[in-house]
Amino acid sequence: MGPGIGGGGGPGARRAAAARYALLPLRVFLGVTFIYAGLDKLTDSAFLSDSGQGSIGELMRSVHGSAAVPALIDLALKSPAGFGYAIAFGELAVGIGVLLGILGRVAALGGALISLTLWLTVSWATEPYYYGNDLAYLMAWLPLILAGTPLFSFDQEWARRRRRRGRRLFG
Repeated sequence: MGPGIGGGGGPGARRAAAARYALLPLRVFLGVTFIYAGLDKLTDSAFLSDSGQGSIGELMRSVHGSAAVPALIDLALKSPAGFGYAIAFGELAVGIGVLLGILGRVAALGGALISLTLWLTVSWATEPYYYGNDLAYLMAWLPLILAGTPLFSFDQEWARRRRRRGRRLFG
C-alpha cells in the first residue's frame, strides 16, 4: 500500500492520495452511465424510429417549441433515426473512452458536447432548471476535460511510454 492508503504517511499523505483519486468515482459514474444510455437507445427499437410513441422523432417534435436552439431540433428532424444512432454511438464512445481512459480529455469533451446539446434542446424548458439533469452532466464533464484520465487508463500508459522513449532518445 502506498502512502496515505491504509493509515501510513500521516494526514498530508492521505489528503494527497484522496486528491489523486478524487476524479475516479466521477469517471466511473459518467462512463458507466453513458455506456448504459447508448446501449439503452440501441436496443430500443421504438426510440430509433422517425415517428411513433417513444421515438426520437416524436421527442424532437415535442420539444421543438421550447428548445433554446430550435435549429438543432430542425437538424435532428432531417433524419431522426440517424440522429438517434449518432447520439447512441456517441454516448457509447464517450462512455468507453472515459471509463478506460482512452483519449480521456477528448472523450470528456464529447460527453460535454452531448450534454450541452441535450440541455439546449430536450431539457431547456425544465423548471426549475436544477430538475433537468443535462446541465448537471455538462458541469460534471468539466473536471475531466481539465484533468483528463491520468490514473488506471490507457492515457497513463501511453504517457509512461512516451516518457521512457524520450529518456532513451535524450538520456
